[in-house]
Amino acid sequence: MTTIYRRSLAACLMVATAALTLLGAVAAPAWAQKPGGTLVIVSTPEPTTITNAFNSATTAGEVGTKIYDGLLEYDANLNPKPSLATEWSVSADGKDVTFKLRHDVKWHDGHPFTSADVAFSILEVLKPNHPRGPGNFGPVQSIDTPDDYTVVLHLQNAYPPMMRAFSSLDAPILPKHLYAGTNLRNNANNNKPVGTGPFMFKDWQRGDSIVLERNPNYWRPGRPYLDRIIFRFINDPATRAAALESGEAQVASFGSIATSEMRRLEKAGVVTIPLGGFQALAPVAMITFNTVDPPFNDKRVRQAVAYAIDRKFIIDKIFFGFGQPATGPISSVFKGQGLFTDQVIHFDVPDRLKRATDLLDAAGFKPKPDGTRLDVTLDIGPIGDEYRRMGEYIKQALKQVGFNVSLRNEDMAGFTRRTSQTYDFQMATAAWVGMGDPTLGVQRQYVTSNIKKGVPFTNLGRYSNPEIDALWAKFAIELDPKKRAEDAHQLQQKLVDDSPMVWLFELQQVATARKEVKNLINGAFSVQGGMYETWLDR
Repeated sequence: MTTIYRRSLAACLMVATAALTLLGAVAAPAWAQKPGGTLVIVSTPEPTTITNAFNSATTAGEVGTKIYDGLLEYDANLNPKPSLATEWSVSADGKDVTFKLRHDVKWHDGHPFTSADVAFSILEVLKPNHPRGPGNFGPVQSIDTPDDYTVVLHLQNAYPPMMRAFSSLDAPILPKHLYAGTNLRNNANNNKPVGTGPFMFKDWQRGDSIVLERNPNYWRPGRPYLDRIIFRFINDPATRAAALESGEAQVASFGSIATSEMRRLEKAGVVTIPLGGFQALAPVAMITFNTVDPPFNDKRVRQAVAYAIDRKFIIDKIFFGFGQPATGPISSVFKGQGLFTDQVIHFDVPDRLKRATDLLDAAGFKPKPDGTRLDVTLDIGPIGDEYRRMGEYIKQALKQVGFNVSLRNEDMAGFTRRTSQTYDFQMATAAWVGMGDPTLGVQRQYVTSNIKKGVPFTNLGRYSNPEIDALWAKFAIELDPKKRAEDAHQLQQKLVDDSPMVWLFELQQVATARKEVKNLINGAFSVQGGMYETWLDR
């Protein structure tokens, strides 16, 4: 069924309002898909909550985006497409954004979906609670709902990046009738979610699996094709790989099996590795420093760590080629928009180890008789076996310049509590997503206003620099592409000089699928999309 909708040119970020009529993607012939079947996905770590409005961890997004819809979806080039919204327009001054909503959409409990749900979700849930909420919806001051199917967002200022923030990953719409007047973060529906999406929550066996079942009343006719999706959480990575190889599971999300196993199974013809999807996420693996407490409150010590690490070794030997070296906070994915520059300090220089020790000497950390200078702890992000192996490599690499590194492994709940609630860490590894615009995914890690105790994946290092804050604010509202690019380049240069992070590599966050899985990747978000077009050829 072809969908016709209007899209304001301002939604393409830089120009005044206009209306365009576009045709929806042409579906594959009806005979090609085989409805039915159960898709088993092995993933890790088990999420702490299913509702991704409160947590941006990868697995929360993998599950939540099947249950909830956003106002928009995005194709592989980040062009917006209809979802719960069928039409949208932006005023000439960029301060008013109007959405026309789809009629006859029901929540999974049968309650009608209306504009009140959208206004409540954006203002009461997402803006204050989602880790990327301030970056996505910060300028939104108020929302009008003149009728059940119209939503008007009123902004303090024009804000082009926002039009890339309405997916079910960044902005899942929650049911007001189940959340209004409650403690949002402790609402029972967070782990027994009710959405409008293609799949309905069925069961969560802690430590084992989450089961989603087909929504028989989904507003997309004939979708989804699958009867159910089961997410399996298996502690041992070798067992996860064996499940994929045997056919017990059909898909492995990135990080759930070793990259060496991905390559082995690909070579054996058991699986395919669909490319694409990760570009919209623009993930970068990095080390986050606690920049408030010694020793990493000194940028010389942070830079010493950056010089000591061989990024190419990590990519080639640990991640088996699924990435490329990062040069700073903004991924080269944004090169096409003119926002990326590699004209920054480079740490992969031939004399990098000497530079590292010279910096430590200058910072006052002279070597002891045994050669050590500093005792530090590295918290390893619980997002795959590669991160444990990378932690072991980092320990050895830093030993060369005098760091005695202790490694700490915890589950996601413990890691999140330590890094976002108690700030009881010195260094922590994880992969952070940049999303469709650096304002949406990158900015949150570096602005003072996003130091939010208890909110995961915000400014965990508590880095604060007024000059950087001002540059991000200017970049976010700049409409001139050339000036916006200049701002982005300045941000990269100044942040790399200050080194509140070590940017390790740009990650190709691809999934692995058995050959019977068809149409796994649709749009911009890999397996963190709705998967209503995915089917099994059996």
